[in-house]
Amino acid sequence: MSERELSLMESRALHEYRPRIADARIEGALKSFGGVLITGPKWCGKSWTGFRHAKSAVLMDTEESIARAKLAPYALLDRERPLLVDEWQFAPETWDAARRMIDAEGAPGMFIFTGSSSPPDKRPLHSGTGRFARVRMRTLSLFESGDSDGSVSLSALFRDGRTEPVLSEMCFERATELICRGGWPGEVWSERAGGTSIAEEYLASIAESELSGADGTRRSPAIGRAILRSLARNSASPVKATTLREDMARNGNLEVCDHTVRKYADALKDIYVLCEQEAWSPSLRSKTRARTSPKLHLTDPSLAAAAIGASPRALMGDPRTAGLLFESLCYRDLCVYAEGMGGRVHHFRDENGFEIDDIVVLGDGRWGAIEVKLGSFEFDKAAKNLLRLRDGMSDGAAGPSFLAILSASGGVAHTRDDGVTVVPIDRLGP
Repeated sequence: MSERELSLMESRALHEYRPRIADARIEGALKSFGGVLITGPKWCGKSWTGFRHAKSAVLMDTEESIARAKLAPYALLDRERPLLVDEWQFAPETWDAARRMIDAEGAPGMFIFTGSSSPPDKRPLHSGTGRFARVRMRTLSLFESGDSDGSVSLSALFRDGRTEPVLSEMCFERATELICRGGWPGEVWSERAGGTSIAEEYLASIAESELSGADGTRRSPAIGRAILRSLARNSASPVKATTLREDMARNGNLEVCDHTVRKYADALKDIYVLCEQEAWSPSLRSKTRARTSPKLHLTDPSLAAAAIGASPRALMGDPRTAGLLFESLCYRDLCVYAEGMGGRVHHFRDENGFEIDDIVVLGDGRWGAIEVKLGSFEFDKAAKNLLRLRDGMSDGAAGPSFLAILSASGGVAHTRDDGVTVVPIDRLGP
């Protein structure tokens, strides 16, 4: 990229940038750490966010820039700071050089690295612990895209445990549209009209090239497409490699072994396309053991919809699939909001099959439990599950800060008489 093109991108990032929830974390990290590493899937906005916080930039987007980085990384990094190094994984030498420069100078806010995969040929010599803060970026939450007004904030639920009534405009049809559109900035904030969606383009890119680029191993596009379809059909589930393999054989007539499935799944994790929602192990009175298998989600619900060829109309006729993909949408949004508060989103499932969709845990130990439901006809059952979890906590264990139901059916955000708060997804925010 020429200096003129780079200057134009920096100018656009300054004047056309739309705020992201991750901005505050990046700003805080630059004041405390020598560098910030921003990771996430391609096309989620990492580069634009990096430009927004940097004063200079080098882009690993050409063979020439990669060669320069490999030959003289220190000279390349000797620029105005914070310096953005975009897609650093193509030249891991820049990471090690930056780490040594941070050690030598001891100054905060020197570098911003962005990456959409692990290094293809070798790992950096040092993990960067103590030098780099890590910030995970995801596709746009509904609050960031303007599809939620954020009138019921996650932070307020942790503080107050309830909400005042707020009217929602959400409906099932609109929820299916948001699932299929996804949270890609280039889709949401552009004037794209018709044609192939970003999700469809991304799926093709993953199968044809991204999977092989993750670690330099050549992988079959056919198997890549098949495992993406299988993961989409099993969205928001603690699915095993055997289940995926059997699904690929049954629905795609493709025979692979469990080892191959795991290798492809690991490659998808390396490029931040496959997300693991880790299990939560609370302290319960019951002797029943909590399961530890993570639930799997594709990084944006639109990828799952595109992988199985589901349109909004098709999802409206298939509530079960719509429910699973809506759960993935809610998981994405909750991750964006929780990570902005220094928290994480887990799930709970015991050996008897009792489960809670989402457990948001903050760094100070506070937690809240959430069930995801399409419509009000499921609210009473969801509330019963949430209360069962609360009442099953062992003596002395911290109880939940809130219990909530995330809904696609709209209506009114409110706190029920039993203390469970109903939140239409178009009202949830950070």
